Amino acid sequence: MRCYCLQNGSVKKEKRRPFIESFEKIPLLTAATTFIGFHLILLMGYITSIIFTPKVAREKNRKGYVPLYDRFESFYSRYVYRRLRDCWNIPICSCPGSEVTLKDRVTHDCGWTFEYTGTRSTALNLGSYNYLGFAQAEGSCSEDSAVKIKELGCATASPRIEFGTQKIHQELEALTAKFVGMEDAITFGMGFATNALNLPSIVSKGCLVVSDEKNHASLILGLRLSGATIDVFKHNNMESLRQVLHSAVIKGQPRSHRPWKKILIVVEGVYSMEGSIVRLPEILELKRQYKAYLYVDEAHSIGAIGRNGRGVVDYFGVDPKEVDILMGTYTKSFGSAGGYIAGSKAFIDHMRVNSHANCYATSMSSSCAQQIISSMKIIMGMDGTNEGKKRINQLARNSRYFRRRLNQMGIITIGNNDSPVVPMMVYMHSKIASVVRRLKTNNIAVVGVGFPATPLMEGRIRFCLSAAHTKEQLDNALVHVEEAADFLGLRYSRKRRSKEPVHYSDSESEVE
Repeated sequence: MRCYCLQNGSVKKEKRRPFIESFEKIPLLTAATTFIGFHLILLMGYITSIIFTPKVAREKNRKGYVPLYDRFESFYSRYVYRRLRDCWNIPICSCPGSEVTLKDRVTHDCGWTFEYTGTRSTALNLGSYNYLGFAQAEGSCSEDSAVKIKELGCATASPRIEFGTQKIHQELEALTAKFVGMEDAITFGMGFATNALNLPSIVSKGCLVVSDEKNHASLILGLRLSGATIDVFKHNNMESLRQVLHSAVIKGQPRSHRPWKKILIVVEGVYSMEGSIVRLPEILELKRQYKAYLYVDEAHSIGAIGRNGRGVVDYFGVDPKEVDILMGTYTKSFGSAGGYIAGSKAFIDHMRVNSHANCYATSMSSSCAQQIISSMKIIMGMDGTNEGKKRINQLARNSRYFRRRLNQMGIITIGNNDSPVVPMMVYMHSKIASVVRRLKTNNIAVVGVGFPATPLMEGRIRFCLSAAHTKEQLDNALVHVEEAADFLGLRYSRKRRSKEPVHYSDSESEVE
């Protein structure tokens, strides 16, 4: 049950959908063949490296110096990744909307080099973080951004703390704070840097950070730069988190056993590689119990989940002010660039003075800021229409429909039923490339993810759903996914499959 405070002061109670997540284990035979297959690829790579001289530059006159490149990384990129290189880094020449235009290329030397053919292909885009469909070259958001370029130029060429602050930045920060339900907010021009350059201003030596094992690289980098002690708990496992917090409070700092200056729990709202949603109410309970602080990265949840598109806090119906620090990015749901940190007024004032990103990085472009303001006002209904609500519901409907159809095929998907990120497990390195190539042939663009971005046994295809996708587009994609599943043997799931047809309208009723 979650409650909403209405304008007249009354409280509306509403049942929330059950919190359902699935992490089906890899079948033993599949695990064995994946392990053996990967090492066969390594063996073939070593044999190839002995027989054929690679067409790459070699280090010269380096006697007595440490090698510039790690030996295994060089080998892996040349003899493993190169074989699949045509599946990644495909150049595009359009907005990453519901469809994307790919620039065609071919290789004549097994991936060492590529040549452009001069042609282009249009493909259904199931790989971009365009959750609410604002990544488009037309419409009110794009038009407003174009006007701002004429008014304020492309960039300030100065950090915020010097000459880089414009009225539009202040307007954006005020609107962001209102949107997420916090007292104040500060914005930055780069999402990755929002984590990496600001965490050192929040924690330092003598502080303990309790971090989810699946946290993003930007969080990990920021925490390492901070000098704080880092302890990791199992992904979304509340018992593991409780044990880490309990041990930290009892034992204190190493050697001295003095109490920690502060304990900060760092989690994500939606985990972009797992498709899971943080168990926020349980974490808040542990936070209060152990007197810790909470930092929530809402890069993939803000705009993408919740009754009003306001992220994981909105999804669970909790008071935003129960979370100490809310971080998010403007790249996924708002079709722009940059990120924000929101919290109390005192905390944001501290960040304005101490943030490396605020002091040294160039401020956000006015056109990017306007894109965010225009799209955020649409989401909030401040444009006088219900377009934002329609997009939020469409995304939720597409996410549930697509996931349910994959599950009905006997394909293993992991993560939460309400997540717009739908990882389809294929496990084997070779099958990742095969699925990407087969779907690309049928004009469907997807992202394949394997080792070292994921554990060796957990190769996957990551589908990213958007409010811009239509049912017809999703049905077309599902037909080709099912064909690939039959051809490559991807029906790994041992769960009972429902024989009842999945109706798009069923997902609509769940949203409402």
